[in-house]
Amino acid sequence: MEPDAREARLKKLRMRSWRRGMKEMDLILGPYADSALHGFDEAELDAYERLLGENDQDLYLWVTGAQPAPAHLAPLLAVIAQAAGVVRPH
Repeated sequence: MEPDAREARLKKLRMRSWRRGMKEMDLILGPYADSALHGFDEAELDAYERLLGENDQDLYLWVTGAQPAPAHLAPLLAVIAQAAGVVRPH
C-alpha cells in the first residue's frame, strides 16, 4: 500500500475509534488506535476495521468480559482490554 494511502487509512480508523456511538468505547478504542495501529500490518488493519463494524453495545460487553466475544474477535479484544486497563472477570 502506498504510504499516503496507508496514512489516510490509519487516520480514518483512528477517527472511527474516537467517534463511536458510546463514550465508553471512545475511551477504550481511541487511545488504543492512537498507540497501536501504526504498527499493524495490512491483515491486522483489516481485522481491526472489521471489529469497528460491530455494534458498540456488543463490543463493550465483549471487551469487558461481561459476555464472551466471538472467537474471531476474542484475541484482539483481549489485547484492547489489556491496553485499556479493563479488569475482566476470570
